Amino acid sequence: MPKTWTRATLAKTIDHTLLKAIGTEAQVRELCTEAKQFKFASVCVNPVWVSLCTKELASSEVLVCTVIGFPLGANSSETKAAEARLAVTQGAREVDMVINLGAAKAGDWKTVEEDIRAVVKAAGQATVKVIIETCYLTDDEKVKACEASLRAGAHFVKTSTGFGTGGATVEDIRLMRKTVGDKLQVKASGGVRTCQDALKMLEAGADRIGASSGVAIIGEFEG
Repeated sequence: MPKTWTRATLAKTIDHTLLKAIGTEAQVRELCTEAKQFKFASVCVNPVWVSLCTKELASSEVLVCTVIGFPLGANSSETKAAEARLAVTQGAREVDMVINLGAAKAGDWKTVEEDIRAVVKAAGQATVKVIIETCYLTDDEKVKACEASLRAGAHFVKTSTGFGTGGATVEDIRLMRKTVGDKLQVKASGGVRTCQDALKMLEAGADRIGASSGVAIIGEFEG
């Protein structure tokens, strides 16, 4: 992690996000244009837009990221796997999946782990980020969710969908980083709206920021 951030290195941590149900094709195209302009890490969109984003970003280094089992995590593992497989076929290089939260709350970590593993297998070479939806979990459950993600072969653990009762916190990022060490990367998402928010998350141990405010975050940067 850079000790001194620049506008360029900060931009490379941002997944430029549009996950609203009412997002339009025009808005998705604008998202891609902004991502190319600012050289964000990726655009993160709902699965229906993966093919469009793949075409829009073909001449750039910006990756296409999509969400799986989103936002509740309550699809069957077979459905999540099929969704991930199709998204990768359409050009997604990263998939952000929501865990089986009901199983997590019941302490059924075997089911949580198998659910993640099904998506990891289906995603092939794509990066898998596991959304543990921290707002619904105790600290002990957050640790167990991170450990299940590690065992299942995921690449990232991610705080939130942005559709729950709360988003990323510095405390959760620190806990997740402490749990996974350098074995997994950590993504802060949900409520990261300002440059100060983003830098606090990165300083706490995040590697990636999920935000719909990427342009504003970069615009506020002073360095």
